[in-house]
Amino acid sequence: MDQHAELAALRAEYRQRGVDENDLDPDPLVAFRHWFDEAVAAGLPEPNAMVLATTSPEGRPAARTVLLKGIDQRGFRFFTNYGSTKGRHLAANPACAVVFLWQPLARQVCISGRAERLSREESIEYFASRPRGSRLGAWASRQSQVVPSREVLDRRLAELEQEYEDSSDIPLPPFWGGYVVVPDSVELWQGRPNRLHDRLRYFRGRPGELWRIERLSP
Repeated sequence: MDQHAELAALRAEYRQRGVDENDLDPDPLVAFRHWFDEAVAAGLPEPNAMVLATTSPEGRPAARTVLLKGIDQRGFRFFTNYGSTKGRHLAANPACAVVFLWQPLARQVCISGRAERLSREESIEYFASRPRGSRLGAWASRQSQVVPSREVLDRRLAELEQEYEDSSDIPLPPFWGGYVVVPDSVELWQGRPNRLHDRLRYFRGRPGELWRIERLSP
């Protein structure tokens, strides 16, 4: 069997229970939280891992995995270096998309919306909750910029460890902070037999309108 045939033969049959529109909470953030809690209860590794897709000012797409660090009434929070590729993209074009994949549950959630910066106070609060090494690492890294070697990073971290040796107060870098992805569309995808998956999408025409739910063909 050649490589293409081997890949074509890779498939899994989904036998999970389906999703009915009438069983969903009218608020997509509440519905997402239910699914997220079930992923946590199932013991999945890093259920908060999400793929974030952005576009450059020239329209070139880029995607990477980041970690969800909070959900509030506005949307989905994550934190990063503002000078990173994603930070520069979002500064030019805040439109973005997010995907959560929980493969053992045959579920994914696809979100589209806009990323808005969190306040400095919110970023400070989260930064203070990070492990000490992660806080120092945020200072040591100029994310997405070319670095000559691993040794350069390690040396910079060692310098910071020495600088803050007698202090637990490591300040938030001015180039680092949080975003909230404010959704305009949230799709819950549940794998079903015969590739006739359940796809339920929340949407609204403009901010402030009530959410509506529609079923999409798989």
